[in-house]
Amino acid sequence: MKRLLICLALLLTSTWIQAEPNMALLASSCAACHGTNGHSKGEMPKLAGLEQDYFIQQMQDFASGARESKVMRHHAAAYSEAEIRLLADYFSKQ
Repeated sequence: MKRLLICLALLLTSTWIQAEPNMALLASSCAACHGTNGHSKGEMPKLAGLEQDYFIQQMQDFASGARESKVMRHHAAAYSEAEIRLLADYFSKQ
């Protein structure tokens, strides 16, 4: 019985850990152009501190082609809606 409980606990913990996104990894593809944690020091727009709704709308516009950018269209289209919302939350808090 004890083994069964331990295995069940490990399984549930493993599932929970996998369900939690690694925000540093998710946001790392943005860092090359937009700086670490969205703090751009160059010509690229700063993502840090952006309002969530604005970030989400821009990513949706890039993905749909409503806002033109060859580079951003590919990046935005690769994220799920849930990932875009997570990124919006993450960058709004930077």
